[in-house]
Formats: sequence, structure tokens, C-alpha cells
Amino acid sequence: MTTVPASPLPRFPRDFEWGVSTSAAQIEGAVEEDGRGRSAWDVFAAQTGRIKDGSDARVATDHYHRYPEDVELLKGLGVGAYRFSVAWPRVVPDGSGAVNKAGLDFYDRLVDALLAAGVKPVPTLFHWDTPQALEERGGWLIRETAEHFAAYADVVAGRLGDRVERWITLNEPAELTLLGYGLGQHAPGRELLFDALPAAHHQLLGHGLAVQALRARGATSIGMANSHGPTWAASATEADTAAADLYDLLLNRLFAEPVLLGRYPDEELAGLLPGPVADDLKVISEPLDWYGVNYYQPTLVGAPDPEGAGTSHFGGIRLPAELPFAPREIEGYPRTDFGWPVVPEALTELLVSFRERYGDRLPPVVITENGCSYEGIEDAERIAYLDGHLKALHTAMAAGVDVRGYFVWSLLDNFEWAEGYARRFGLVHVDYATQVRTPKASYHWLRDALREQARG
Repeated sequence: MTTVPASPLPRFPRDFEWGVSTSAAQIEGAVEEDGRGRSAWDVFAAQTGRIKDGSDARVATDHYHRYPEDVELLKGLGVGAYRFSVAWPRVVPDGSGAVNKAGLDFYDRLVDALLAAGVKPVPTLFHWDTPQALEERGGWLIRETAEHFAAYADVVAGRLGDRVERWITLNEPAELTLLGYGLGQHAPGRELLFDALPAAHHQLLGHGLAVQALRARGATSIGMANSHGPTWAASATEADTAAADLYDLLLNRLFAEPVLLGRYPDEELAGLLPGPVADDLKVISEPLDWYGVNYYQPTLVGAPDPEGAGTSHFGGIRLPAELPFAPREIEGYPRTDFGWPVVPEALTELLVSFRERYGDRLPPVVITENGCSYEGIEDAERIAYLDGHLKALHTAMAAGVDVRGYFVWSLLDNFEWAEGYARRFGLVHVDYATQVRTPKASYHWLRDALREQARG
């Protein structure tokens, strides 16, 4: 039985876009088929101890073969849009050079199936699966990767642009920079700390160059998907507020302000970045039609413990002692099975603060990811989570924030990066042994909620 929240959702605008999100590396599988090249995640997952349950994504949820079934799930859910990602190594196996026609053919079939089902395709061009051949040459630490990304964007737009209206360039460059290049917890597994900053700049440059490539192909609706959340200081002390400000700069402002304002938030930080930064910022700040926000939780941050020694752990991530800030656990809120605090009102806080900070430089916003990890098919906790966050979103809209859409993460349970298959974010349960899909209670709740919204 579907659990019904105490009060119905408020009415959203009739043209508000409802969708769900996935990513290629987490669901497609078929990593050794159709000429696909290796990705950095393929190599990372093959290294002992990198993935907590020892798994990999060679099969994942087998979306490559089962996409017709998944499109039917989308149609049954009643969403108007599907955000998926195109696997760069499936289209350009070495990251540059020869194009793999068979890989493009897959996305061609997927787009056609979505349109036939009445679902708009919203492809993300990069969701962390850097071609391994490029990674071996330096990955996002070198400028050439941004240029190769733009060339790849042109190839995909050339094939799909006649049917795709909306595009997303990058997904969460902050996480790839921090977890992949800074702390080594994600692919490519480098532990460079602040020497990872070139990866941030080159991803942003790649975004700007891809926007130019998409515009040249006639695209009129382009955004990106940055992860953001409020940063709360652990106390009002100068040390804690300074640590929180630095964390907020690195995780929020470093990735928003070059895009929205055409400048980095700190001149000293900008001086650490490679290349002709001032010229690059003109490219990075190419105008967007909308700005994607991935929201999961706020972060409580204080100064590091001067008596602390060695590494610490936060949210399952190993943190070195030399970091100049220390995330803390947020108490007093329910938690997901991933241990993340459930704070819907922080979404309102985030969106209102963005409107106040960026004013008319902030284009319309789309929530490109929001979701939670819970076990079970009768997932009342996920229903409560989605209900609470949608009401918080509506509150932000009532306060004047221009939000045009909301995408749930995720359609399917999937390969959850370094966690392997231990975390389930899907509206649809996947039995990984049989690949049987079973819609959860949250799927039915959202379907019914969307039907009610459609009634006007």
C-alpha cells in the first residue's frame, strides 16, 4: 500500500517540468560491448579495495539491453522528462579521435524510444566517466581534456540535436575534483588535496567550450548540474566561521561564480589555477538558459581539532588531518540509510540564498537531482523525503525563486560509485541477480502525485 503524507503537495505551475535522473556509468553495463572504451571508473573499480562491496559496473542494471523496459517505467510514472548521461568512452572510446558509431546508435535508439513514449530526453554529456586513455594522459588536470570534451559534445549534438531540446554539459565537477583528484575516494583515485584545483578549472573550461559547441549546433536550452548545499558553521567562533566559509567557497562558490559571474570567488585561489584564467573565464561564463542544482543535504563545518591526529571519517569518506576544515555530524534530524541528514528546509535556504547572492545573474533553476537511499520496496521514508523536499521547493518558489523543474534521483537502484550496490536510491527496485524491476511504493506515490498535478 502506498503511504500518503498528511497533506497533499501544493500546486506547481502547469508548465513545471517533472523528471527523473540516472547516469550511464551507474546503470548501463555492457562495458565491453559495441566498441566502448574503458573509463576511469572501470579501472578504479578493478583495483582491490576501491569499491566497498568489491563489485563493479560491468553489468550494473543492464540498461543498455533493457532500456525499452525502463522507458516503459518512465511512461508509467508519468514524468515529462528523463535526464540520462551519455558515456563519453562509448561514443569516443579513447576520448579523442575516432568516433564509435555503434555507441552513438545506442543513444539514437534511446532518444527515439523516449520521444515515442512522450518523455523528453535530457542528456548529460559528462557524468564522471572520463575515458581512461585521456586519464592516462593527465585527465582533467590538463587543458587538452577540456578541448577534447568540446569536440565530443559536438559529435553527440551532431547526432542527437535534431531531437534533443535540452542539454546538460557537466555533472557535479566539485565531487570529481574533491573525491576523485583531491581525496582519492572516487576515480581516478588521486590524492592531490589542493593540487587538484586544476581539475576544477579544466572541467569548468570544458563546460564553457561545450556550451559553445552546442550553440554552434543550434541548441537553445543548455544548463549544467552543480551540487550545492548550505554550509553551516559549527559555532559562532572566528575559527569555525572561517573554516565554514572556506568549505563553502570550495564546494559551492568555486563552481557557481565562474559560471554565473565570470570570476572566481577568491583572487588568491584564482592565482593557483593554470592557463590564461581571465580569458578562460570569458568562455566558462558563456550564458546559460538555466542552472541545474543537485541538492542532498547541508554540511556542518568547523575548524579542525588541533589535538587531532591522522585521518578522520565523515559520511563514509576518509579525510586527511591536514585539511583546514572539519565537517561535523548534524544532529537532531532523521537520517537516510546512507547516514545523510534529512533537512528539506535547507533546500529552501539554499535557493533563496542563491537568488539573494546572484540576483539577475542567476538564470531559471532546475533541481537536476534530489533523492535518498533507503532499503525496501515499501519505502515510506522515501515518500516522506520527496514530499518534504517538494514542499520546501514550493516554499522557495513562493519566496520568488524561479524554479522550472525537479528531477528525482533516481529512476533505478544502481551502482552507487565507491559504495557498490549497498545503497539504493531508486524509485524502482532492481534485483541485481535477475535484473527484475519492481516499482516501489514511492514510484506509485509519485505517479499519483503527478496525476493530481496534471488535473490542474
